Amino acid sequence: MYLDHFGLTDFPFSITPNTGFFFASRSSQEALDTLLVAVSMGEGFMKVTGEVGTGKTTLCRKLLAALDDEYVVAYIFNPYLEPLALFIEMAVELGLPRPPVGVPLNQHDVLHALTQRVLELHQRGHRVVVCLDEVQAMPVETLEALRLLTNLETEQEKLLQVIIFGQPELDEKLNHPSVRQLRQRITFHYRLTPLSKREFNYYIHHRLAAAGNRRGQLFTAGALWLLERKSGRVPRLINILAHKALLAAFGKHKRVVGLRDVMSAARDTEAIQNPRTGRKWLRLAGLAGAAGVLGLALGVLWRYLA
Repeated sequence: MYLDHFGLTDFPFSITPNTGFFFASRSSQEALDTLLVAVSMGEGFMKVTGEVGTGKTTLCRKLLAALDDEYVVAYIFNPYLEPLALFIEMAVELGLPRPPVGVPLNQHDVLHALTQRVLELHQRGHRVVVCLDEVQAMPVETLEALRLLTNLETEQEKLLQVIIFGQPELDEKLNHPSVRQLRQRITFHYRLTPLSKREFNYYIHHRLAAAGNRRGQLFTAGALWLLERKSGRVPRLINILAHKALLAAFGKHKRVVGLRDVMSAARDTEAIQNPRTGRKWLRLAGLAGAAGVLGLALGVLWRYLA
């Protein structure tokens, strides 16, 4: 698409979670460090929350990539499941065969098979970690069923560690009276936040460099200013707007993304809630430019009269 035009080897602002583009902001790096320490300590239950687009899934995959062969991981990316279905998915992720279609199963038998598998892995010297993404969508009864997994332990340690990732609504769901015992067992938790102003510029540079950019800055100062305002420094929104702005500049055969390209991207993005704000800032930018030209003309006239 625009890769050759801008001298890139990969799309720098793809919204697909890619650990190769992981940006170690203060928030994400602290969360990763917290999880790695908690996992190494054998803590049973951990939680990470954050608004949409703050990088929870990328963090989850970065964590999994950082774990060595000592760990066996079950990654459940769609937790909108009934308890029995969740236990089956975990068992399959941990290496058990998927039950034949049509064979009647009950939760007790599946949980027993899952427990035996975890014990077997433990005896082989492995540590089992279960990561569940988008847990705010998990039914309350399934959340309560997760508590059963935290009972798997020896006298010295937990046999299974659970890490849940979700949007802030997850905290509301965990306040439900039926899951209060589960909430009490969460020993480590972290809340992801948007990038800081300083991190925003580093993030743009990091993504472009990881995508092969060697031509210097591809965004003007005005484009970066508007991109920061429109995205709220939320990584996913930055990626969406930056990608569309690059497309807009490419369509005009421009080598650098300007303010109007970012404005076009914002107008084309439903997640940007206040389109009138963009028009206001564009008018202000135009007035500032006109004022600059007027000031230059007055300066020339003053020197001529002097």
